[in-house]
Amino acid sequence: MNEIGKKIKELRKKKGLSQEELAEYSKVNLRTIQRIENDENEPRGRTLNLICEALDVNAEDILDYGKYEDKSYLVVFHLSVLVFLAIPVGNIILPLILWMNKKDKIIGLKEIGTNLLNFQIVWTVLAFISFILFAAGHIFHDVILSIQIFVYSFIGLFAINIFLPIISAIITSKGKTKRLYPNLIRIIK
Repeated sequence: MNEIGKKIKELRKKKGLSQEELAEYSKVNLRTIQRIENDENEPRGRTLNLICEALDVNAEDILDYGKYEDKSYLVVFHLSVLVFLAIPVGNIILPLILWMNKKDKIIGLKEIGTNLLNFQIVWTVLAFISFILFAAGHIFHDVILSIQIFVYSFIGLFAINIFLPIISAIITSKGKTKRLYPNLIRIIK
């Protein structure tokens, strides 16, 4: 069976859709859907985009020229953020290196990587700002306030950046590859 037709059929079944429902949602003729799934036709252009929209997937993931699934790499990718505990800004550097090396080879890594890296950049800026507020409190001799701000903000930020990657890695290991980090600001697209 044609790889594209096979993937569309698998995705349709995962979504719990019949061929008729997929045809209705995608606004593609039922006979066209049947031909694609039976390896009689290969979807191109507009037809492929309409089917992908109805299945809520990227056309790249269906076509995936040489891409492969690698859940273990995605799990390691999520956990690579924890390097920040030993290396300042390691939460950006190591995931960025891992992302740049494999983003075009592993299905889903491009989207997951942009989501993770955008969150880590925002997290690092917030951690830096809390450190600056701590220093400013010492400079202006408001030590009690500066220590409170520093302790509470750092504990909160560190807890978020330890638990969120671990939870994301667990969810990814179970086969769910989606955006798991809050998308506060999109710096990397």
